[in-house]
Amino acid sequence: MRSRLLATLLAAAVGVTAAGCGGDDSGAKDDKPLGAGTKVSITVGCMPAKSQPAQRKEWEEDVAAFQKLHPNITVVGKDAFPCMDPNTFQAKLAGGQVEDVYYVYFTDVRGIIANGQAADITPYLGAAKQYPNLDPNVEKVFKDGDKVYGLPRQNYAMGLFYNRALFKKAGLNPDAPPKTWAEVRDAAKKISALGGGTVGYADMSAKNQGGWHFTTEIFSQGGEMVSADGKKSAFNSPQGKAVLQTLKDMRWTDNSMGSKQLLVDADIQRMMAAGKLGMYLGAPDNATALVDQFKAKYDDFGMAPIPGSTGTLMGGDGWLFSPKASPEKIKAGLMWLDFYGITPGQGQLNYARAKANGRPVGLPQPKLFGPNAVGAKDRELRAASANLPVGNFKPYEDAYNTVPGKLEPPQAQQLYAVLDSVMSAVLTRQDADIDRLLADAQKKADAALARSGS
Repeated sequence: MRSRLLATLLAAAVGVTAAGCGGDDSGAKDDKPLGAGTKVSITVGCMPAKSQPAQRKEWEEDVAAFQKLHPNITVVGKDAFPCMDPNTFQAKLAGGQVEDVYYVYFTDVRGIIANGQAADITPYLGAAKQYPNLDPNVEKVFKDGDKVYGLPRQNYAMGLFYNRALFKKAGLNPDAPPKTWAEVRDAAKKISALGGGTVGYADMSAKNQGGWHFTTEIFSQGGEMVSADGKKSAFNSPQGKAVLQTLKDMRWTDNSMGSKQLLVDADIQRMMAAGKLGMYLGAPDNATALVDQFKAKYDDFGMAPIPGSTGTLMGGDGWLFSPKASPEKIKAGLMWLDFYGITPGQGQLNYARAKANGRPVGLPQPKLFGPNAVGAKDRELRAASANLPVGNFKPYEDAYNTVPGKLEPPQAQQLYAVLDSVMSAVLTRQDADIDRLLADAQKKADAALARSGS
């Protein structure tokens, strides 16, 4: 959801292909290491802002440690909060004013690559030793065919976030959360039966967040939002109908979703933190939001994979390289990202230091590595320094690499706005006609996709 405005700006932008691209478009490898005598200075985006003193201090420590290892490389961090300002980013990108290594959301990578606004770093990947260990499902975000353009920083996949305390009260096993939508429905009925205003399951249906969750849920049913070429909507399908029928049954037949609807994320988080909600869809960092913003306890919450585990919505952010960057800058940038971003036990993955600085450790996010030895090491190091109950998130983490992650569809925010009305209708009108709602939404979505030229 963070990239709503930026995605719109990028979709409307005229493609600009920067001249003098730093990447080698011949496709030939350049495995020659950056010589110790070659002095390089690189600018890097998303340095933690002064409003994040612990993270900024860690960044500065990492820069100092890296430059001690590589005294010929100078890393110049550029801070901003948020890391990307949608109001200025497109102009910076079009004008070639981005950092040598610049920050980007997953959802915007495809458009940036298509517009020639990122350097092809494929020939220089040998400078990033951990690159082969990255999760292919995550790294594919930064690829176009066989060419690679960037590396991930953070990532998430949506799952089932649930209240372990309410599970116990309702006689449910908090260590064996629902695996299917039928099981979610059954658990929601038992939780809502506790009374006192307790809601079994909640969903969003306003401010484009209803369409966002519909997308997650249709992926979980094995469906798609758009056709393979992105030119037509695909949600008016058996899977789309199954999403809405399940919600309609839970809302009106089971009465397990409560009477208050048109909810957004803050409403649902507030209900969960107050111990009045059993389940909703979210990412692991919801736990931190509940603790930091609503004074909840990590012990009360758990995560499971998305019901059905057929697919889920994934997101995150990472770094691309300026098309103006020279081969030397690209190599230096890859060396820095390898050190800071994708090596377990150091940089942003230095869990022991994060714990010592009072930051929460133990959530299964980011999940940058595949089911390999490096991924196992990262998980082991995180667990060793955990200051929150890692076991509560074990069902989600154990299944993470088995659930296909899918990115947001083209023209996501326009499609979400269309589907908000569908979600709200099903949750506020007992006589809502699912077939008609989806047919009307299909017409609007197809028109939006046609206008965008997708």
